[in-house]
Amino acid sequence: MTETETGGLAPGAQIVVRDEVWLVRNCTRTEHDGDKIRAIGISGLVRDQEATFFTELDKVQLLQPEETRLVADASPQFRASRLFLEAALRRTPLPQSERRLAMAEKFLLKRNPYQQRPAEMALANLRPRLLIADVVGLGKTMEIGLALAELIRRGRGERILVVTPQQILDQFQRELWTRFSIPLVRLDSVGIQRIQREIPAGRNPFTYFKRVIISIDTLKSVGKYRHHLENIHWDAVVIDESHNLFGGSSFRAQLAKVLAPRTDALLLASATPHNGDRASFAELIDLLDPAAIADRDNYKPGDIEHLYIRRTKISPEVRDHVKDNWADRRPSVPIRCAATTAEERIFAELTERWLAKDSQLGTGKDRKLFPYNLMKSFLSSHRALSDTVTARLKTLAGRISTQDTEPERIALERLRDLADGVTDDGSAKLAALVTKLTEIGVGPGSTTRVVVFSERVPTLKWLAKTLPGRLGFRGKSANTAVQVLHGGVSDQQEQEILEQFRLASTPVRVLLTGDVASEGVNLHDQCHHLIHYDLPWSLIRIEQRNGRIDRFGQRKQPQFAAMILTSATPGAKDDTTVAEKLLAREQAAHLSLGTAETVTGLYDAKAEEDRLVRDLLAGKTAEQSLDESPQHDVLAELLAPTVQPTAGARAAQVSQPSLFASTATFVDEALRELYGTGNPLGVTREDNVLRLIPPDDLKRRLSVLPPSYLKEQRINERLLLTFDRDTGDDQLAKAVSGAKTTWPAVSFASDLHPMIEWLVDKVLVRFGRLEAPVLAARVTEPVVLVQGMYSNAFGRPTVVEWMAVSGLPDQPIVRPMFEVLAEAEIGPNMINKGHLEDMTTLQGLVKPAVAAARGYLAARRAEWDTGIAQPLQEHLHRLNRWEQLSLFDSGTITARKQEIVRDTVSEQRHLANSLRTSGQPFLRVLAVLEAGA
Repeated sequence: MTETETGGLAPGAQIVVRDEVWLVRNCTRTEHDGDKIRAIGISGLVRDQEATFFTELDKVQLLQPEETRLVADASPQFRASRLFLEAALRRTPLPQSERRLAMAEKFLLKRNPYQQRPAEMALANLRPRLLIADVVGLGKTMEIGLALAELIRRGRGERILVVTPQQILDQFQRELWTRFSIPLVRLDSVGIQRIQREIPAGRNPFTYFKRVIISIDTLKSVGKYRHHLENIHWDAVVIDESHNLFGGSSFRAQLAKVLAPRTDALLLASATPHNGDRASFAELIDLLDPAAIADRDNYKPGDIEHLYIRRTKISPEVRDHVKDNWADRRPSVPIRCAATTAEERIFAELTERWLAKDSQLGTGKDRKLFPYNLMKSFLSSHRALSDTVTARLKTLAGRISTQDTEPERIALERLRDLADGVTDDGSAKLAALVTKLTEIGVGPGSTTRVVVFSERVPTLKWLAKTLPGRLGFRGKSANTAVQVLHGGVSDQQEQEILEQFRLASTPVRVLLTGDVASEGVNLHDQCHHLIHYDLPWSLIRIEQRNGRIDRFGQRKQPQFAAMILTSATPGAKDDTTVAEKLLAREQAAHLSLGTAETVTGLYDAKAEEDRLVRDLLAGKTAEQSLDESPQHDVLAELLAPTVQPTAGARAAQVSQPSLFASTATFVDEALRELYGTGNPLGVTREDNVLRLIPPDDLKRRLSVLPPSYLKEQRINERLLLTFDRDTGDDQLAKAVSGAKTTWPAVSFASDLHPMIEWLVDKVLVRFGRLEAPVLAARVTEPVVLVQGMYSNAFGRPTVVEWMAVSGLPDQPIVRPMFEVLAEAEIGPNMINKGHLEDMTTLQGLVKPAVAAARGYLAARRAEWDTGIAQPLQEHLHRLNRWEQLSLFDSGTITARKQEIVRDTVSEQRHLANSLRTSGQPFLRVLAVLEAGA
């Protein structure tokens, strides 16, 4: 046992710190404190405890492989040895050079090649950094989950931060757990309060948990959290709905700029990946790779094609793989509603007094736009109009009365009187909505559900009071059948409402929602009807709304309708003026282009609406405004895929060797080995479900799951797991049709499940400090099994070799370990006769075996270095080109720009060099095969 500089300490190495033995989980270089080592305790007092050490502060001793002591394995079928070898394989990260996918087939996912592609692209980059820009509904959460799983398997996903909008926190957390077994601690308002009670005052909350999901709104105060975020480095950061990052002064942009340099992997996701501005989009790309774009106003697809992926439903790669899991939508249906007499009075008032060309009403910079705001409010509802008028009157009341404001005040009061004069029975849209809902079957005794969108909160609140009775709901059902969701609802209420709508057993039938639910929220589990009570004047927003039920996993044909209020008043700008035409344009764009965003060339909902209003003010029609949209869309061309993958082609997969037929078999044998026949965990197996009582050390690992989920499913009392995909799918379906929660009672246990990781760690420490088992096998001479690993400066493996050394001691031969294990028939059918040859002789083979393995690694290092260097050289070549373009082809350049370019080049070169193999190899003697089986 000797001291080490630890510069290349690999995961799985055993070290002695403070007179206790620890298993290295991760080792990274720090700027001032030497190596930072994350480890888990092996020896008595620290067993199963996690700890972090710094080599400048602690004396760290590496246990040398030559000193490995051989011990006889007395377990049945040499079970302890086989489990130990399997655990070593599972705990060892895949090397940096392995770009193929290893986990794509191991989760509760449909085997869709297009959803595997983002993970493959991320792994191909110098760092795993990617903008996933697939259109609404293709399953970006699934793509993110696969990418994170691959990073975890490579030891690059220990610390994960996911940032999402508030309304999809629960949904994102649930998807990653139920489908991938990746637990994320949710830090919403309730989660933050809980943490503040649990952690010491002043403690960085982001160091307390390894994997966190938090909303953008919670992080809104960058100043409050900035010092915490600046003092932590993440393995992976995910920012969902990343189009909200546009604009350098926004808090979201500031947040992204804090996080981007403090993470290895960065995954951005957005169905609307840019706002039409090349320079703004370049800022987003800079987060991923600051050396990708030299000139923000002039760049080409080749500069960024490695950093983004974008597909639509009609893309060849997607089209042929969604048919069975995504029903084609039906055409959007406009439902014309002729204005009532009371509503016509309002149309006349707006047309003749407010929207007339010679109108003098209104004051201030928004004088021309405000009449259109009034019109849009009224096209939502008379209640929304009254609310808008009241707000305007309050504004005017705060000003000094003038000749300009008095006519407007009088006109507003007249308009409010007209709006207040419209009764519920006098609303044409309300009557048409009730008729439509009744036609599709919404009512008592029916399970039909529908989402109704409106832009205006007063409209939503009014509908929530009015609809239940008109649909026949009485008593208690009148309070539960219709739920309303808008920006004023608390985050906890928001999550509860969305979960209730997803559960088949709940009484919710109508979800009234504003555009707070138009981004990212899945509403398709029990619903395939969506109605626009009023339509936004934006194709992007209409598409986003429709995407809530028109998405992957929707088995029934999505059906869309829109209430179109019409007027007989000459010149009235009713819903046929704009809304009906936008509805038709979105439908046509969806069929021909797969997305509506390119029609206007603006890529921003507010910009779309603002331009449309300006064109209407200029006397143009909605058709003219849309037809005059930019025909030469530079950014659309920039983001168009330059190479289409072969339709249906899977991402390259790597086959991982295993000593067990399945993860379930490994778990069964590990539990028998660890807990014997007494069954202290109360293990039972029935109908593909494993039931056990989790011990305290497993409970600690499960404590990161939502407290409500742990309590509802009584996880700490009995843990229910399945390793069967069909059973896992059935359990998910049952959860959605359940009465309490959308979290399944039986968890699907992927290889990333905390219980599996708990078992792997416990098996690894079954043999003591520097011990390796001896087992009898079908070999003709003793064979020493050795693991060898080279690492880079970050402590991540660049090369992993599993070696079997025979011909000892004088003529060593090194062969692939798993080839030898197969020949030796290592498996559950082995018979342990309990008789071994002289252990002293076998012990004498350890040192020459380690020497042979070390020599084998040294002889092949140049070959491996060449393979590792190739992608690094490609990056450096691209970096040199970027430097040249930035400094010499950009015309006049400031001293500050020169400094930024030089710093970026230096940083990127240092990064590339840090990814090369460095230091000496780590070796570990795993076992010895003795002839005699």
